[in-house]
Amino acid sequence: MSYKKAKHILPAELLELIQEYVDGEYIYIPRRAEHKKDWGSNTATRKELDVRDFNIYNDYLSGADTVTLGKKYYLSSKSIQRIVLKEKRRRIE
Repeated sequence: MSYKKAKHILPAELLELIQEYVDGEYIYIPRRAEHKKDWGSNTATRKELDVRDFNIYNDYLSGADTVTLGKKYYLSSKSIQRIVLKEKRRRIE
């Protein structure tokens, strides 16, 4: 996210109105719903996590327990359980 100077992009009347509420403060203006992007869509992170979760589930099916998987993937046993359940549901669908 980059910052833009309001005086360069907003009409003077609108800028003055905004200054009535937040004079000199930083504000975040969210994207419109139709312009929102899914988390991880700009990077490979989403894909990497999907591959990791797939591998965790396969290791689990091969007999590895949640504690061992947690140590292998540096996650808590609870996170491993959540991933296993998610992958199980994904494969049923």
